[in-house]
Amino acid sequence: MGILTTEIKEFIKLVKLGFMATVCPDRTPNLSPKGTTIVWDDDHLVFADIHSPGTVNNLLINPAIEISMVDVFTRKGYRFKGVAEVFASGSIFEAVMAAYKEAGLKHTVKNIVMVEVQRVLPVVSPAYDNDTTEEEVITRWRTYWDGIYGGNKEDKK
Repeated sequence: MGILTTEIKEFIKLVKLGFMATVCPDRTPNLSPKGTTIVWDDDHLVFADIHSPGTVNNLLINPAIEISMVDVFTRKGYRFKGVAEVFASGSIFEAVMAAYKEAGLKHTVKNIVMVEVQRVLPVVSPAYDNDTTEEEVITRWRTYWDGIYGGNKEDKK
C-alpha cells in the first residue's frame, strides 16, 4: 500500500480543487489553483496544465511542490509534499489524458504534471480547538455561502 490511503483518495475525488505551491526562479513562492487534481495511483497525484505556464516553468527548474486541498465546509484537508514531473507527450501523458477525457474534460491540455507524494500532512481548522463539532462547522460555512450565493435573488434587492 502506498502513501495515499483510501480515505485520502476519496477526499481528493470529492474536493478536486488543489492549490499548488511551487518555487519561482527568484526563490519567491507561486501558488496556483488547479481544478483537475486527481489520484493516479497509491503514490501519485496528477493535474492538467490548462493555463499554468508559471507553475510548469517553475517545476521544470525546481520539481519541489506542495499541494493543499481543503473542504471549504468541514475546514479539513491535506497537504501533499512531493516532487513533480512534467509530461508533454508519451505514454503517461496519453494515459492521463484518456482518464480526463473519460471524465468529460474538454479543455486543451498542454502538459500533465505527475507528483510523487512523499509526505501527507492533515489540515484541520482551529475552529475545532474549542470542542466544536464537524456538523457545527459545516452549518456555519453553509450558512455563510448560502448568504452569498443561495436564496432568492429578489429577496436580496
